[in-house]
Amino acid sequence: MSQEPSYERYHRQMILPDFGLRAQQLLLASKVLVIGAGGLGCPALQYLVGAGVGHIGIIDGDQVSLSNLHRQALFTTDDVGQNKAEMAAKKLSRLNPDINIEAMPVHLTNQHALDILDQFDIIVDGTDNFETRYMINDACVLLKKTLVYGAVSQYEGQVAVFNHLLPTGERSANYRDIFSDPPKEGSVLNCVDAGVLGVLPGIIGSMQAAEVIKLITGIGEPLVNHLLIYQFNNHQLFTVKIMPQSKTSSFIPIDAIAFKATDYAWLCSSSQHALEIGAAEFDQLIGQKNIDIVDVRALYELPVVQTFNHVRIPLPDLKEAAGQLKNDTVVVFCQSGKRSLQAAEALMALWGTARKVYSLQGGILSWIRFVEKQ
Repeated sequence: MSQEPSYERYHRQMILPDFGLRAQQLLLASKVLVIGAGGLGCPALQYLVGAGVGHIGIIDGDQVSLSNLHRQALFTTDDVGQNKAEMAAKKLSRLNPDINIEAMPVHLTNQHALDILDQFDIIVDGTDNFETRYMINDACVLLKKTLVYGAVSQYEGQVAVFNHLLPTGERSANYRDIFSDPPKEGSVLNCVDAGVLGVLPGIIGSMQAAEVIKLITGIGEPLVNHLLIYQFNNHQLFTVKIMPQSKTSSFIPIDAIAFKATDYAWLCSSSQHALEIGAAEFDQLIGQKNIDIVDVRALYELPVVQTFNHVRIPLPDLKEAAGQLKNDTVVVFCQSGKRSLQAAEALMALWGTARKVYSLQGGILSWIRFVEKQ
């Protein structure tokens, strides 16, 4: 990687008033992590790479799918099935070989988030689910990192700069100062359910890149303590002033240990709906202590499971027999996953949020198929 900016490559921005060589050197010396190489991440990455940010990390465990291509213009049909982070890094390196681009083809979790985010100066949230957004926000607060937030839903987009260090030595508002509690499951639709025009995340992701450049170079006024809202239908833009709220600090884990122990998937699931887990995750839970595993099928149903410890309580008897379940975590399964989901919701209605209840998605048959492939 070149230690000095290429005058020819960056000439058009270096001749701008108040930019010059110094701003370009600041970009080259900066480290920015983009979480999610999707609808928001793709345009943000393209403009950050083009601008000459010296070290860019890309983390995304997903693969390119055909349904991505209308809004993730960094990819092509030939990339379908390939990891997004790796493909993005490969293509962006051709755009600007003078900088360092690091691909991390994994899903971000609270078990390694602090270690990864700590290596970067600014974090860009290009994710599309509340579970990860709250986790990223809390990690940035704990690490004292500036977070550039973006989100889209149907014809509306949002951009903000969170947790930025102010001249007073204090930090600006963070995501929880606007949305202290996760919305109930299903109350806010994601792009899969609500739909999105490809151009909208392109606009918002570009705005996120603009905020990063402003933060690094000191040019302009970043969206600190402000939430920008963009309406696609009429191109209206307006900002809402936000301020830190003392009460929201109690929602954020107090340290790294508490952060790693926080179940963000659970926090972001509705108290009225059970959280489903897949066969691989179910397989990891088998044999763990302090977990009740319950088969809610009728007693005559096959196959009979003998490979792990569990109790068999048919769904009609579950409420009456719930007293048998003593542990704080309960996993229920049936043949296909439908009755177990009903069972889990019945237990949650009985216990509230006092315990964690999971339903095996796809039922015991999905787990058997998973084991057979191992």
